Amino acid sequence: MSSVISISNYLGAFLPPIALDSLFSTQGIMVMLLVAYAGAMWMFLSSAPKVYTVMVSDLQNAQQFYEGLLDLSAADIPLHYYYNYEQAMGAGGLDPLYMSATPSNASGLNGSEGLWYQLKKNTQLHIIAGASGGYKDRQRHVCFDRDCLEALLMRVQSRRLKYKIRRDRPLNFLVKDIDNRTIEMAVVSN
Repeated sequence: MSSVISISNYLGAFLPPIALDSLFSTQGIMVMLLVAYAGAMWMFLSSAPKVYTVMVSDLQNAQQFYEGLLDLSAADIPLHYYYNYEQAMGAGGLDPLYMSATPSNASGLNGSEGLWYQLKKNTQLHIIAGASGGYKDRQRHVCFDRDCLEALLMRVQSRRLKYKIRRDRPLNFLVKDIDNRTIEMAVVSN
């Protein structure tokens, strides 16, 4: 009790007595808690990494490409993405604790499925299966974000890999993988 009195005496030097009573009332404490919660949520969401998603036709070949040729390091699943993914897909009733943390099939609703890589300092790449094969059963990597494909093209260029830009708008280029298979990388507009 003496610490509350000493705090109120200290704050009382700066605040009028009516404001001090309001500050330590039940309503005042609730407002302070809500402000603290809002600040914590803002810090959490503003520090969360940007996530690009690329859909590929073969997850194992993609893993060889992104880890072997592009030398991307594995990344942890960002919490904001992991917990919001089920709600976005309409599976809010599924508890993520009961879902497998390892990829089993890419058609499921688990946000952790697929491959996760660190693309830039605060940017991650989420690779999932589901793209159809391209011309002559060519491997395809498609995404809906041009910035993602531009970052991947810069990575291909920095690693001095053979590539050919087929189209600039929408961006579409070809690159060879470890086994000399051609991969088509394309931006798909919706």
